[in-house]
Amino acid sequence: MKNTSGRYYLQSGLSLVELMVALVISLFLTAGIFTMFSMSSTNVTTTSQFNQLQENGRIALAIMERDLSQLGFMGDMTGTDFIVGINTTINSAAVPNDCVGGGVNNASLPNSTASHFRRLWGYEAGGSGASFSCLTGVKNNTDVLQIKRLSGPSTLTANDASNHYVATTSSQSIFFTGNQTTPVLDNSRLWEYVHHIYFIKNDGSTPVLRRKTLSVTSGMKNEEQLVEGIENMRILYGVDDNGNGIPNRYVPPVSVDTTMWDNQSFQRIVALKVFLLVRAVEEDRSYTNETQYLLGDKTILAPKDHFRRKVMSTTVVLENPVLIRS
Repeated sequence: MKNTSGRYYLQSGLSLVELMVALVISLFLTAGIFTMFSMSSTNVTTTSQFNQLQENGRIALAIMERDLSQLGFMGDMTGTDFIVGINTTINSAAVPNDCVGGGVNNASLPNSTASHFRRLWGYEAGGSGASFSCLTGVKNNTDVLQIKRLSGPSTLTANDASNHYVATTSSQSIFFTGNQTTPVLDNSRLWEYVHHIYFIKNDGSTPVLRRKTLSVTSGMKNEEQLVEGIENMRILYGVDDNGNGIPNRYVPPVSVDTTMWDNQSFQRIVALKVFLLVRAVEEDRSYTNETQYLLGDKTILAPKDHFRRKVMSTTVVLENPVLIRS
């Protein structure tokens, strides 16, 4: 090409064909980069959610297992029934907002009924039969579990006015509260008294494992949010049929009868299997859940939504089975 001075020079650059080829190659490279980024992002989301499922399930089971493993422990009265007027005295006032379960003697404190004071009880929400009127919003087809026990170690004084306590010897017990004068009972030890109810209730659209706890002023109105993402809970009760302290079978709550709940004769509950269905808190629109889940004896059909889930379980052997059996 000739410039203004009449000299020729070579023009550098890309022809139209070359430019189009470069654009096509760039588009392929860009598409590849975006595909790799999308795959990496999906892998990060999947890994993060599985880690969250594992951690939430582990925490929930750890909380429950520690509590349930002490079920049936009643200090020096372990293995002995509380009979008001015979070996038990109730100094504390009636519990406000109490949660009274099935059976004739299943409130927070023992009553004067000549029947066994229930330390363990449960049911499936939405099923037929007795349930807790103190609970609202419990997810249907999830189990509710109630336990009562003493919490160690023993103490010399009732040092928390908001707690309930029991003074025990091997043959006598006195229930009282931390804001009362400590009762005089020769050679006794003092223990904190615990009444817990585990259940599942939604917080918005997120299922949460919750727990009712006993206190002096609020009674059973206290409600703790323990772990989010716990969508379902199933409890199977290990029944000892021959008195050797070993479960011969595990049954759902609907199959547990009065003698088992009240720890009578040779049919006693000596272990619990806890199954939890843990759900991711956030949904992943790139994922559709087509998985069917088995919680002990109960099948959960594929939800066909965008939440990942995982089943976690543990078996809890009750504390001091020999003493409880005696």
